[in-house]
Amino acid sequence: MKSIKWAVNTMPKTEDANLSIMSIDNVATAKNFHQSFPQYQVTPLTRLSEMARYLGLASIHVKDESYRFGLNAFKVLGGSFAMAKYIASQTGRDVAQLDYQTLTSDKLREEFGQATFFTATDGNHGRGVAWAANKLGQKAVIFMPKGTTKSRLDNILKENAQATIEELNYDDCVRKAASYAAKTPHGVVVQDTAWEGYEEIPSWIMQGYGTMAMEADTQLHEYGCEAPTHVFIQAGVGSLAGAVQGYFANRYPENPPIVTVVESDMADCLYQGAKAGDGAPRNVGGDMQTIMAGLACGEPNIISWDILKNHVKAFVSCPDWVAEKGMRMLAAPIKGDRPVTSGESGAVTFGLLAAIMTMPELADLKEALQLNEQSRVLLFSTEGDTDPDRYKAIVWEGRSFNLDK
Repeated sequence: MKSIKWAVNTMPKTEDANLSIMSIDNVATAKNFHQSFPQYQVTPLTRLSEMARYLGLASIHVKDESYRFGLNAFKVLGGSFAMAKYIASQTGRDVAQLDYQTLTSDKLREEFGQATFFTATDGNHGRGVAWAANKLGQKAVIFMPKGTTKSRLDNILKENAQATIEELNYDDCVRKAASYAAKTPHGVVVQDTAWEGYEEIPSWIMQGYGTMAMEADTQLHEYGCEAPTHVFIQAGVGSLAGAVQGYFANRYPENPPIVTVVESDMADCLYQGAKAGDGAPRNVGGDMQTIMAGLACGEPNIISWDILKNHVKAFVSCPDWVAEKGMRMLAAPIKGDRPVTSGESGAVTFGLLAAIMTMPELADLKEALQLNEQSRVLLFSTEGDTDPDRYKAIVWEGRSFNLDK
């Protein structure tokens, strides 16, 4: 069994110029936008009291994004808000003026026209972009990396988008999307990673993700739980991780939670950067064969990287068995706790938490993170069973796919 690798953050700090992207006001603007959608509902925050007791923690809460807009994943929050911000910028409006009803009106469509939104995705982000484009009367073109399952492709095609599985890895699909957008009239890249010269739209996507963090924060207080002492958040390019870290750093500046970033060991670019310790980003190449398809990204978002290296406590690189463990434990928790249907990329954080609290070989990591009976842990199950057949094989049949071997 492959080992979990981890690195405590010792990187030099920067001026933290990007933290303001995730200010409470910016996140509230995004949340207000999402609330204007007729499909909007706050997704559940599941309290696992018995599991917390079993693992020796004060509380565990899991934000269940399998209920988001009927799309089985959180990603739509980012793409939809970025599209609204883009349309606002092109029509001289403030995004606060562009609620769902206005965006879908014939009047706005006549004024703005039609754009083609290009993106690369393993499934969830592209499905969210396709869904939002379909609702708003826009076009979407989606490039998917090799290894993407047909069920994820089909879900995107159902939203009237153009989508293909390429013989490329995720990062090369990103480059293809950018190239095609540049050659297409009214072509726009809506990608949740940032590079030099492409930073504005990714920052909007991150703000859209903030809706999930703000909801969870409010729900914790409704449960009578104080601010979380610990947050575990998964990362591909790091946009979600930067968004969640950024929100909680702004929300609790005097006493922020201890944040742990969790990656697949086949695509652990953030861990590699933390391990190097000099603050420079690192890239990971190759096919990145992992069941955690949503995390199979090898080049970090430079905006998020700046936020993460200033605030995150530790970066952890996890083999596939950690995600499988999390999927099974969430699907069949201790009696009294409500099950959570969590996919491969959604469950890895819980799998890691359970491993830290039960495996002696991770005692040093447990100590470094200060996890104990006073710890109030918040996790985000970012997707449900987005690949239903594989989910059943792992959870029902006990199969281990071991794509990383």
